[in-house]
Amino acid sequence: MRVALGSDHGGYELKETIRKHLEAQGLKVQDVGTYSSDAVDYPKYGFAVGCAITKGEADLGIVICGTGQGISMAANKIPGIRAAVCSETFSARMAREHNNANVLSLGARVIGAGLALDIVDIFLKTEFAGGRHAHRVDLISNIERGENV
Repeated sequence: MRVALGSDHGGYELKETIRKHLEAQGLKVQDVGTYSSDAVDYPKYGFAVGCAITKGEADLGIVICGTGQGISMAANKIPGIRAAVCSETFSARMAREHNNANVLSLGARVIGAGLALDIVDIFLKTEFAGGRHAHRVDLISNIERGENV
């Protein structure tokens, strides 16, 4: 599995922890930055992770900022990206299983590293259930194309 990983300065330390965790599992990680705790603008990194997925360079993505909210909003502006902010494992599982989320968004100032790694593992290991959920995800795609639902 190929994972795109990006954060702003507020998520930099957690991004580094997650990057090392994923690499230790043998996953291919595309780290799009930021590469320090110097102040940067989170939309650039949400965009970069989303683009890595839509270009086929990554299967899933993880974005991190202080709350997870802003960077998620940026990623979700890219057609085909379904970013979910998760602060516990149940939401991470359901975001993948029911909503086919392809980007996990985390708040570095909201959760600790141990919980973040648990959320990441569950998000990456959970498969989309399809079935009745596929129709609902298709409706989201219709909205992106400006179609009525």
